Amino acid sequence: MILLSVSHLSKEGLGGFQLQDITFSQRRREKIAIAGETGSGKSTLLKIIAGLEQPDSGDVIFEDEKVEGPLATLVPGHPAIAYLTQDFELPKHVRVEDILPYDDNLGAENKRRLLEVCEIAHLLERKTDELSGGERQRIAIAKLLLSAPKLLLLDEPFSNLDMVHRNILKNVLKAIGKFLKITCILVSHDPQDVLSWADKIIVMRDGKIVQQGSPKKIYRRPVDEYVAGLFGSYNLVEGSNAGLLVNGWGLRSNGKDILVRPEVLKIVVGKRNAIPGMVSDIKYLGSHYEIEVDLGEFNLTVHQRKKNVSKGDNVYIRSSPDTIHYLRRQVMPALPDLIHH
Repeated sequence: MILLSVSHLSKEGLGGFQLQDITFSQRRREKIAIAGETGSGKSTLLKIIAGLEQPDSGDVIFEDEKVEGPLATLVPGHPAIAYLTQDFELPKHVRVEDILPYDDNLGAENKRRLLEVCEIAHLLERKTDELSGGERQRIAIAKLLLSAPKLLLLDEPFSNLDMVHRNILKNVLKAIGKFLKITCILVSHDPQDVLSWADKIIVMRDGKIVQQGSPKKIYRRPVDEYVAGLFGSYNLVEGSNAGLLVNGWGLRSNGKDILVRPEVLKIVVGKRNAIPGMVSDIKYLGSHYEIEVDLGEFNLTVHQRKKNVSKGDNVYIRSSPDTIHYLRRQVMPALPDLIHH
């Protein structure tokens, strides 16, 4: 069942369009992540969905009713939509239990469970100035959830968090959907944080949606280099060299640029359906090794867990057909024969 429907939203700012013809829908309990570079319009979109900013055109329909902007209401904001900004603040020098509302809509037992889900039950006796940034953020989320919203909007929730608190927040967000049955949309400047969390990812650039789909589709089948680069390392081989590459893998080239993620490439012993190269560099990155292979006309980056080669070794590289992605279009200026990020 559709909970939220965004139709043809547009908004123009001082520097040009902030949003252009934004359209998507969200089912109940579907987790959506909105990704994109700074200035792509992500935060503006959240504010319009929450009813806190006025679009120039288009509609936001929530539970079959239009969400009105601040020009049409005395009190901006939809009562069933909770929105946490990037620059949220908690009262200073106040105990945590004193800033959580007593007249909540959940009841005592559900409130206790919410505090456990947000992993803040052990913090109630502390004062707000004694908390870490991650703890303050989870308390701010819990405060919003005590009003029993049906949709939670989070703007850059992972920014400025260390790895420990990032992982805690990821667990909290999963629990919010699973146990509290609250639908969530979040904006992330670092989309790697949401690949394992989101059911759907919406990628924005310059106020437009450039791609939307499942995390797997966005990662494995990006429409262009911009989307590819947001979600991790990649090899891009221009069409002039793509034929040499895929022919060596026993595939046919269609003349388009191809994109291959480094982790799907394999260094193999046999020559069959493989291309020869020489290892030019090896870097240890913790969870894997990044291996640069010189193919003569261009290089390829390979990621693998074990270091079974040395610099200067002659090797063969193989990839399967379903890991090769032909880019449909380009949105970036002229590039070298191969880019690896």
